[in-house]
Amino acid sequence: MFEISGMSSTSNGLTSTAGDPRRANKVVRYRPPAASDSSSSSPSDDPVADYMNLLGMVFSMCGLMMKLKWCAWVAVYCAFISFANSRATEDSKQMLSSFMLSISAVVMSYLQNPQPMTPPWK
Repeated sequence: MFEISGMSSTSNGLTSTAGDPRRANKVVRYRPPAASDSSSSSPSDDPVADYMNLLGMVFSMCGLMMKLKWCAWVAVYCAFISFANSRATEDSKQMLSSFMLSISAVVMSYLQNPQPMTPPWK
């Protein structure tokens, strides 16, 4: 055993000495809130990923049907935001289809009109 600044080390970990200001009886272990509590929203209830996925699909369809390049680029942007905010347990097929739809909107809009994109306000 050896002493390091008021703590004595043993083979099973650190034990407090008389100079230790921490109070072991005040330590409370964190327990996440129950999932059945519907009155408070948990971090997993964040709808941003779902909204961005829906918005990306809408912009993809607008880019494909109306040949608007800026809509196709906004769809790619929304797909990236949706991917960044998605949960690990979420279905990846829907995310992949959103990416593929938005990228196909960009590709098709540039294949139909290879001119550079003009801003929507001009």
